[in-house]
Amino acid sequence: MIVLILVVQIVFAQKSVKNEFSSIDKKALEIPDSLTKTTQDIAGYINLNFDSDADKVRAIYIWIVSNINYDIDNMFALNFYESAKEKIIKPLKFRKGICENYAALFNDICTKSKIKSFVIEGYTKQNGFADYIPHAWCAVMIDSSWFMFDPTWGSGYINNSKFIRKTDNSFFKTDPSALIKTHMPFDFLWQFLNYPVSNQEFYEGKTQQNKLKPFFNFSDSIRIYESQSNIEQLVASARRVEKNGVKNSLIYDRLQHLKLEIENNRLNKIVNLYNSAVADYNDGINSYNEFIQYRNHQFTPKKSDSEIQVMIDAADFKYSESRTKLSEIVNPDPATASAILKLNKSIGEAVVLLQEQKDWLKVYFSKGKSGRKSMFYDRKITFFGLPVN
Repeated sequence: MIVLILVVQIVFAQKSVKNEFSSIDKKALEIPDSLTKTTQDIAGYINLNFDSDADKVRAIYIWIVSNINYDIDNMFALNFYESAKEKIIKPLKFRKGICENYAALFNDICTKSKIKSFVIEGYTKQNGFADYIPHAWCAVMIDSSWFMFDPTWGSGYINNSKFIRKTDNSFFKTDPSALIKTHMPFDFLWQFLNYPVSNQEFYEGKTQQNKLKPFFNFSDSIRIYESQSNIEQLVASARRVEKNGVKNSLIYDRLQHLKLEIENNRLNKIVNLYNSAVADYNDGINSYNEFIQYRNHQFTPKKSDSEIQVMIDAADFKYSESRTKLSEIVNPDPATASAILKLNKSIGEAVVLLQEQKDWLKVYFSKGKSGRKSMFYDRKITFFGLPVN
């Protein structure tokens, strides 16, 4: 018996996909080339031609993914610690760049368009495997909600070592809970999730929100971040990076760099505090010397008592400021510690001399005109309070 297999060929009518952003895209891509040399000019065009933040962000995204080519030759030459200005110059000048250039450009145009935006740094997963080079993308607030944007991945793909431009809207205005499947920030603050995913879970593909975890209020944490000093941001970020698990070399490198920045920041603070303390001490000496010179000229030209008092108080204030700054220096290196001891000793000696003048001035103010004049018959005083022979 012969069994006949009937093959039925079903033909489906292919539906054209409508671009809901077509009118925005068209206007965004009509920007004159002369206005694409700086982010300020691009933002100016965006602000002039679009009203809502949502439309502006779409215009920024489509312009970048349509005009910036991926720089395959330098795809491994990431330098997250290059200045934002330098990262922006390249794609505008050469119309090409890598992820950090795409992200920096997108972020800067958003910022200049009065839209809150952050550059996010981390690593990604493709085809189920974590990449071995870091990546950068962006987060933008639109109508009080945070969305994710990856203009690099949204611009096209690499095939046979060539960049193929193809706009991908799946990386435009993506929900954080969706992007976490492929994009893992080094610092879990930038997941924008109330139940952050650990690096281990990311590797295992367990990126769904686990509400059995402690609740993380990322909105409040971002507000705190924005109010912190640079060193406070670095310390908090290092703590979060470490807490989320150092799963690979990329995370380890980022953590070490954060710690290095923290240490450099601490050392710079010590140097700045010490130099500022020295400057205050010198200012105090100058104020003291001005008073001594004025006293040696028998307070001529004439000043009021309050003006004379200000002269002596200025020196007192500067000495006090110098001591305060020195007291704020924590764990200095041996050489700096020795310098601090010497400066404190000099301040102490200066304060003793200053007190002598304050006591003398107090007596001076208590006397009448003739009594005041007689006080100048004492020996003259040198700039450092020593009597002149």
